[in-house]
Amino acid sequence: MRKPSNLLPEGFHDALPPYAEAASRLERDVLDTLASHGYARVTPPLAEYEESLTERMQGASRNDLMRFVDPISQRTLALRPDMTMQIGRIAATSLAEQPRPLRLSYSGQVLKLRSGQLQPERSRLQIGAELIGNDSVTAASEIVSMAIEALERAGVSGITVDFTMPDLIDILAAGPLPLNLAQITEIRAELDMKDAGGLTAIGATGYLPLIEATGPFDEAMAKLRAFDCDGLLGSRLDGVDRIAESIKGKVDLTLDPTERHGFEYQNWFGFTLYAESFIGALGRGGSYQIARTDGTSEAAVGFSLYPDPLINAGFGSKANDQIFLPLGHDRDAAAKLRAAGWRTVAALSEKDLARALGCSHILNGAQPEPL
Repeated sequence: MRKPSNLLPEGFHDALPPYAEAASRLERDVLDTLASHGYARVTPPLAEYEESLTERMQGASRNDLMRFVDPISQRTLALRPDMTMQIGRIAATSLAEQPRPLRLSYSGQVLKLRSGQLQPERSRLQIGAELIGNDSVTAASEIVSMAIEALERAGVSGITVDFTMPDLIDILAAGPLPLNLAQITEIRAELDMKDAGGLTAIGATGYLPLIEATGPFDEAMAKLRAFDCDGLLGSRLDGVDRIAESIKGKVDLTLDPTERHGFEYQNWFGFTLYAESFIGALGRGGSYQIARTDGTSEAAVGFSLYPDPLINAGFGSKANDQIFLPLGHDRDAAAKLRAAGWRTVAALSEKDLARALGCSHILNGAQPEPL
């Protein structure tokens, strides 16, 4: 008889104790924070028709989809790499007639076709919120503040919010610093690397000040305003400034106006969430447009958290006293202990040992006694 294979695909793993429970607790804490601000939860399916997902990806990589053929419809299905586009579909269809602004929250696993060095997992938990029908400074401030609150409730400290302006290069390329599409792609690549020499080599010296306008928020914003001598960016800069003002003193603030990684479909503003002791981003958000079924679009703003690094670091875990129930124990006493928040582990035979089963106490009569 052939032995079953116990290997999992690259980038996938089992969630084991205590991490699985910690993940559930952290997820619940974040969703409770969103619910307390009036965000109603929706749960879209893990898979959809490929064309339905790709039509709403708005610049995100279509090559990141895991595809398979549905044996019932014989059409190609895809596993979601991101839940935001699904929330947009729900808002534009099933909830199209609901009053705006529409506040929705969500949580679930997303599947990536490929993994990276910083995040080798291809299956990741995504938790987020979308405010649909408004992308004003007030709406954006609500989203940013709520994302910070959700992380703090999960136990995270030392948070940094890094602001960006995803459509900045498009605005400049269509106005004072003209570029064609090929040049836009090239210049974005140089700006991503903060390569002043590269910009100079391709004759894009007009974009050099944007490299300097990166770093601690107040200093970077002052340099960006000095760069915007003709006032073309004035309203956008004012908006980002007001959002930053709403959270100043609560977290560290930085500005990287040309950052585009993870902001393929955002427009006038975006933000990334970092925390001390963690490599890479814990979440991202910003403003964007949702396509409606009548061919129009509506404004939205939201954020997504990817809390797996927090869970792996022990966030969400909770020390629970566990009490061993010997054979013939008082069942009523055990029920009262569970109602009071204890965990009980009942012996099934004389061979069961309290310490071996992870218990810290043993039930003696009606009272728990420490081991």
